[in-house]
Amino acid sequence: MPILTLQLGESPRLKGEDKAHIMRLAETEQPLPPIIVDRHTMRVIDGVHRLMAASLRGQATIDVEFFDGSPEDAFLLAVQSNVKHGLPLSQADRRAAALRILMTHPRMSDRAIAESTGLGTKAVAELRRSNDAVPQLNARIGKDGKVRPLSSREGRLRVAALLAEHPEASLRHIARVAGVSAATAMDVRKRLERGEEPVPPQQAAGGGGRWPKQAAAQETDWPGPPPGLALQKLLRDPSLRHNEKGRQLLRLLQENVSGASTMHDVVAAVPSHCLSLIMQVAWQNSEMWREVALELEKRSKVTDPFTKQKAGDAHERRLAQ
Repeated sequence: MPILTLQLGESPRLKGEDKAHIMRLAETEQPLPPIIVDRHTMRVIDGVHRLMAASLRGQATIDVEFFDGSPEDAFLLAVQSNVKHGLPLSQADRRAAALRILMTHPRMSDRAIAESTGLGTKAVAELRRSNDAVPQLNARIGKDGKVRPLSSREGRLRVAALLAEHPEASLRHIARVAGVSAATAMDVRKRLERGEEPVPPQQAAGGGGRWPKQAAAQETDWPGPPPGLALQKLLRDPSLRHNEKGRQLLRLLQENVSGASTMHDVVAAVPSHCLSLIMQVAWQNSEMWREVALELEKRSKVTDPFTKQKAGDAHERRLAQ
């Protein structure tokens, strides 16, 4: 490609190009490796030192390899390329690059980002934890390209729901649909058969995040088990599992209960121009569930008027608030 058609791209080097390194490259008699160029913008992704060295040599053209992708992926490639060859990035360069990649590629695992930037895995993990600008997600993509959840809690809940809805389905099919391993699906089924919860206590305790902590403080007014435990009991109830309307109700309940663990991040991601519409839909849905609860409360007072009195009192306190 003609050198004059190329533009300098964004470099991961905080202090810019190294003039001494450019002179060393210009003085060598060996051909320089191709540089990487964004096909659409003609900006150099990797090889600025080689480009300047070729210009000093008096070359009119330079060998290039084209890249097709987003600016975020182009920066990631620039960092990976500089880590693998050429003038090494400084420690400050690598840390700054890792933080930027954490914000643009939050699904990448700590190990994958560490390999891309030349940092240690612990250093990347600390950057992720210490910076509020980095999105906190429930799953990450490893070096092998596979998506892995940080906690198997949601996957186990999906398995439990699928087992309730399709008790005749094979475990292999259940695992594939739920996005978990066959071993996890088998463990969930065995736990349900023993009358246990699908999520082991140590995972259930650590899988809530910020939103469930807020919700937990509100659940203390209500008698009976928390929503997650109540849902699992309902999922095992054959009177609901073995008819279409019951399964439809279970699906609706599960979406509400399991979705609470990610609701904080979902709400934070709502764009400003959608706030009023989503708020309207949320209020309409809350009113719908309130009417459902009131109707069920009326029925429960007929079948069991004494044990439901506490629930009615708690409901009145909530309305007063």
